[in-house]
Amino acid sequence: MTAKKTTDTYEWLIPEEGQKHLTDIFKNLKGPVRLVTFTDSDPKNEFNAYMTRFADDLARLSDKITAEHHPMDDDSAARLDVTLSPTMLVNPEAYRIRFTGAPLGEEARALIETIFLASVGVSGLSPTSIQLLEELTEERHPRIFSSPGCPYCPGQFMNAVKCAIAKPELVSAECVNSDEFPELSDKYKVGSVPHTQFSETFSGVGLMPEERFTLELVALKGAEAALKERGIQPQETHAHGSQASEVEEVDVVILGAGPAGLTAGIYAERSGLRSVVLDKSIIGGQVATTPNVENYPGFKNVGGMNLVEILTAHTREYSNVRENESVEEVKIGKHIEVFTAKGTYVAKALILATGAQWRHLGIPGEKQYYGNGVSSCASCDGYTYKGKKVLMVGGGNTALTDALHLKNLGVDVTVVHRRDAFRAEQALQGALERDGIPVIWDTVLEEIYGDAEHLKGVKLRNVKTDTETLQECDGVFVAIGHVANTDIATDIGVHLQPDGSIKVDRSMRTNIPRVYAAGDVTGGVRQIVTAVGEGATAALSAFEDLQNPYWKTGKHPAERS
Repeated sequence: MTAKKTTDTYEWLIPEEGQKHLTDIFKNLKGPVRLVTFTDSDPKNEFNAYMTRFADDLARLSDKITAEHHPMDDDSAARLDVTLSPTMLVNPEAYRIRFTGAPLGEEARALIETIFLASVGVSGLSPTSIQLLEELTEERHPRIFSSPGCPYCPGQFMNAVKCAIAKPELVSAECVNSDEFPELSDKYKVGSVPHTQFSETFSGVGLMPEERFTLELVALKGAEAALKERGIQPQETHAHGSQASEVEEVDVVILGAGPAGLTAGIYAERSGLRSVVLDKSIIGGQVATTPNVENYPGFKNVGGMNLVEILTAHTREYSNVRENESVEEVKIGKHIEVFTAKGTYVAKALILATGAQWRHLGIPGEKQYYGNGVSSCASCDGYTYKGKKVLMVGGGNTALTDALHLKNLGVDVTVVHRRDAFRAEQALQGALERDGIPVIWDTVLEEIYGDAEHLKGVKLRNVKTDTETLQECDGVFVAIGHVANTDIATDIGVHLQPDGSIKVDRSMRTNIPRVYAAGDVTGGVRQIVTAVGEGATAALSAFEDLQNPYWKTGKHPAERS
């Protein structure tokens, strides 16, 4: 049955603001897109109705989109190898792209992008990925396990979609909502998302750059091993060694698309500086994985990803923002050269907004069970532990925010903190107490243990009594602080603070002229509002210095009268 576009009273699932946004996007559709859904008759499966309603909504927003609904016992289900309810296929006559489970939350973004690519019929793969895919002679059926709160999952699934569009006769793409199909998730030992099952025996965890995904899809082994087989060392794959490398001239390159980098892009362009913002992963940095933000001025409560979308939309009005573009090397000379896997940027200034990564416990079992019981992202992996028992390790804002998020998802969460008092804001401490989340004080984790399949528990040690106990649990979330991402900074000789963060002055200048830093990578108060302020300051300093090059006079700006 095909959804009809009529003027009758219709109850929308997509809010009015979202309808307007999607209508604008769908104006650029070229060819027709069929959304074909399959659902069973189980009245308890609430996801069936969600999927069909969502498909109908999309069909009403563009004449290029149609929605067709079929029962699971339809002959076409067997012909198209549909066995799970609900399932949605996108243009099944041309591609093998499907959503197994309702595309809730972040997964909906992947569906919208899939519709667009299927309509225009262009994969959007880089020349390197296309070249790698040409080597494929056997079928590949990658499954990407996702969850509604994971901001990294859509990007990983789109890697598969692009390959499926480029090679429809050999590659399929399936996005599986891991929360709706726990038995399937258990079969493939999904403990952290995005989890990519390239084959029955080879899998990977996390968002990958497009070229890495394509290489592992073709080789069915890790990128490092595949490169070694080809006689290529990873350090030999710099963009400036490729004949296909393109050179782009800008005034300032901004590394990192978190709040600091995005704000720097706005202020650079408003100052008259041509800029590009590059991020090795997704836009938003750690804000994208924050369930709720309650301390950013102007928003009483806003989802982290929602705030990222607002910042990104604003920045894109000025600057070019590019995600999933890793920097291979930076050279400082007369010009600043930034080499990535996709091209070369020649600039006059560089702003390092590379952020920070989660600090690890460094105890036995942590590395073994990371991605399969140990996680640093409650937004990504929280749904996996619904109805299960987990420990949240930490005592700052992030730890308590994530603990509250997990509790709201129906996870049995206990906080473990090494001190007898939290560092987190009083508001968060009050919320933790109101929600009845237990706390184990004065305690650290000594070991994480389990069997070959699953994490089983942890060994705890009370730092005051030195007594050790065993605590059974299904998962461990770690939020014990951050380590600044300074690899690029140290490579070019930027001075660091004793804590490993980048040393800057009040104007965000580093010791190297024309190189600035902003946001979490500079340490200090790691908050969204400070990152935004530092990003603006760095961009304005770059503008001032390029107009009046202090390094040519030997007089630092702080010494000017």
